[in-house]
Amino acid sequence: MTLPDHHLTEGERRIRSFHPHWKQLLGPVLALLLIALAAGAGLYLIPGDWQYAFYARLAVGAIALILLTVWSFVPYLRWKNTGYVLTTHRFTISTGVLNKSTDEIPMTKVNTVSSDQTLFERLLGCGTLTVESAGEKGQIALKDIPRIQEVRAELFRLVEDASDGDVDQHA
Repeated sequence: MTLPDHHLTEGERRIRSFHPHWKQLLGPVLALLLIALAAGAGLYLIPGDWQYAFYARLAVGAIALILLTVWSFVPYLRWKNTGYVLTTHRFTISTGVLNKSTDEIPMTKVNTVSSDQTLFERLLGCGTLTVESAGEKGQIALKDIPRIQEVRAELFRLVEDASDGDVDQHA
């Protein structure tokens, strides 16, 4: 996924790799359906015997393609290229489609781990994970983390293990 195994340090193990929650794709999927319906209706309503019918159909197709790219394809690529990797030594956050940005928080630098969920997020099992570290970025809030309670518990356990020096104890 976002952190290849050959980038792990000696004794470091991958605990969990994941993308943001699938609920981030609801808007792009809805946009895809609405654009497809609108384009289909537009093509249907263009009279076949109209002298500019070809150009009108071409314009409908081009507009639909542009809207699909902006409202469906690009958000999907952003979701697909956002990844979180939790290892025994660090928490890695990787984002970006064309340009890549990676933040790594060493477990020894994590001060606080907390989570927030709305009622809707509780039903879906996702939420916002807030990680406060001693690094220069301080507090990072990560939205739409799937299985938020499991991730928070694992992260907290790994932070405790790192502070106790028991990094490799839970194999």
